[in-house]
Amino acid sequence: MSDLQQRVQDTIDGLVASGAERGLQVAVYRDGELVVDAVAGVADAATGRPLTSDTPIYSTSTGKGLTSAVVHTLAEEGVLDYDTPIAELWPEFAAHGKERATLRQVLDFTVGLPAVPADATPDDLVDGRRITAALADGEPWWEPGTKVGYHPQTFGYLVGEVVRRATGKPISAVLAERVAGPLGIADEVFFGVPEEQLGRVASLEAAGPPVDLDQLEAMMPTFFKIAPRAVQLSAELCNRPDYLRADIPAGATVTARGIAKVYAALLGPVDGVRLISPERLKEVSAVASQGVDEIFGFPTQYGLGYNLARPVATPPAGPIIGWPGADGSSADADLGTGTTLAITKVSFTPGDYTTVGVVSDVVTEALA
Repeated sequence: MSDLQQRVQDTIDGLVASGAERGLQVAVYRDGELVVDAVAGVADAATGRPLTSDTPIYSTSTGKGLTSAVVHTLAEEGVLDYDTPIAELWPEFAAHGKERATLRQVLDFTVGLPAVPADATPDDLVDGRRITAALADGEPWWEPGTKVGYHPQTFGYLVGEVVRRATGKPISAVLAERVAGPLGIADEVFFGVPEEQLGRVASLEAAGPPVDLDQLEAMMPTFFKIAPRAVQLSAELCNRPDYLRADIPAGATVTARGIAKVYAALLGPVDGVRLISPERLKEVSAVASQGVDEIFGFPTQYGLGYNLARPVATPPAGPIIGWPGADGSSADADLGTGTTLAITKVSFTPGDYTTVGVVSDVVTEALA
């Protein structure tokens, strides 16, 4: 066992033993090689089922890394072009002045369609058709391309529908064919989890102090307009079998090892597979949009389909492409060191990245 593997294993064992976490997976790739594959705790507290490296865990926006990887792989093959108007693939999308809106503007969060319908329900999230219809017919909050704002849920529906229109297949099938299959991780990364695989998925647990939604809404009123209370993510919602089975590529069900491998294959060859060219990686990781976020009100910047930072106090060398999840998970690639890091969790800790910071510090120090 390498020193880094041992240090990470000791760290996550300590987090589980202390009660700070219930179950954790951590994976690190460096220069295309898996150098950490660590796991601790349980996948299901009710049954005591142990967590293993191949146990998939629903990981909210961390899964957006797969969504973007699918898009960039299709662009690499010439199936998609970032600057083609979406309406050329999806004619209904041209309504209300969106006829020139592009996939690039979806990827860099400037398209101006951040909200699901105000009366959306969890069943709408699962079915998806009402939401995609509302987005196609929707009036943008701003002229596409002129402002930037996070699209936490609609990003997935927009990208998923563009991929479906371009390929004739659901994005889950494209993920399996273009990304997961070639990398040998078809049983570790999913959008919609097949029925027969549901028994392998970890059971999320709500953790941390209760969230005062009234107080939170007073602090972030715009966020509650784009993500009404009924459809905000929780352990309960993300454990629903129909939610796990649905194609909702704003998040994904993954192993840390699987999603870390996807990021590694964006950086370079992994087991003989490279998903995109060095030139496309350079374009993907460059700042594509920046400004004051229209949803949260703070300065932000995005690459093409990626956040450009890790949610920790001590940042790694960078530049970074990746995504944290609202559940407290995270996965990304550090282009400065050729390293990818993924952390998936059974405890659903909204907005709390303490564990990500602890593990990140161990990995960053060891690889410095």
